[in-house]
Amino acid sequence: MIDATEFLMMMLNKARREFEKAKVRGDLKTARMKALECAKYCFEIAKKDYREREYYLKLGEKWRMTADSLEERKHKIVEKAEGGEDFRSYIEGLIAKSKVKWEDIGGLDGVKRLLMETVVIAGLQKPESIKPWKGILLFGPPGTGKTLLASACAGSLNATFFNVKADKVLSKYFGESSKLISSLYRVAREKAPSIVFIDEFDALSLSRSGDVSEASRRMLSTLLAELDGFQDKKSDILVLTLAATNTPWDLDQAVLSRFPRRIYVPLPDKNACVEIVKIHTRGLNISKLKLDEIAEMCVERFYSGRDIANLCQEAVWVMVRDVNPELYKLAELPFEELKKRELKVRPLEMSDFEEAFKKVKSPLTKKDLDRYERWNEEFGG
Repeated sequence: MIDATEFLMMMLNKARREFEKAKVRGDLKTARMKALECAKYCFEIAKKDYREREYYLKLGEKWRMTADSLEERKHKIVEKAEGGEDFRSYIEGLIAKSKVKWEDIGGLDGVKRLLMETVVIAGLQKPESIKPWKGILLFGPPGTGKTLLASACAGSLNATFFNVKADKVLSKYFGESSKLISSLYRVAREKAPSIVFIDEFDALSLSRSGDVSEASRRMLSTLLAELDGFQDKKSDILVLTLAATNTPWDLDQAVLSRFPRRIYVPLPDKNACVEIVKIHTRGLNISKLKLDEIAEMCVERFYSGRDIANLCQEAVWVMVRDVNPELYKLAELPFEELKKRELKVRPLEMSDFEEAFKKVKSPLTKKDLDRYERWNEEFGG
């Protein structure tokens, strides 16, 4: 039976190993947290082991000093980043390599055509007055493929793809968000052709009539200035900003004016549902499936593309568990041994999807969809 001191020693050694791993990764936040844990365990051991009390008190103080030094180092990194140059390295960390192609997206033919035309126009020799779109707003329910569209745009063009989440440029860690926005577009121009995809765009551009901090106002002004600046750039440089939002009605009017194309990305229709099911069941035998029937049920249940992907995944797992009832027992084998074995599969059946439909629910209602339709009629285009 392990006594309290032995248990604390085990926890100390575990925290120390995790500290070393975090330090190697350069994860200062986790390293500091683990250093503080080590200090805590040392002080607890000192209370219980009187013979080694002095040793663990000193060791605890060393771990506490280590945590303090990591905190100081973090502040120095922040101060350096706020100086300007290190913003570039942070922005370059947002660059993603997209392998998504247009054929990987089921349906959305009208939206795909617009994006394809924009990319083509940017590359062709043309009169000066013909310019590609510089800002396109993609709006619609969650999970309809807005991120996939941006990824396909970059992947097909082999363009530099900046995948920007709202929290990446609203980070308190890096200080002023306006500097990040400026750095983002400076690097995008240098690495053109570039696709700047800003997800959760409403978080960056909430209506200025609301309760918005001064820092957020400065960031928004910088963003608008950058978008304005691109309209006068030479037409042979492509820096396309694709902004995505699930709540377009929350956007500031000044922001909307910088996105002359506002494209509604709706839930998939029946034909699109069939395409999406085919995409997410590639490599499997689907000859027994009644795809039209599955598609009709998806439309009736207000499924998004993401919901259909989850549906297919759930159906596949129903099939996998059916033909591999003792699959979980193989978890006892080494991974290298697992790689030598092959998973048993069978053709997908309608019963697999019937089970999957019981578990996959859409959060959307007819009322939600009507609101998107009304906004599209008034502001879309």
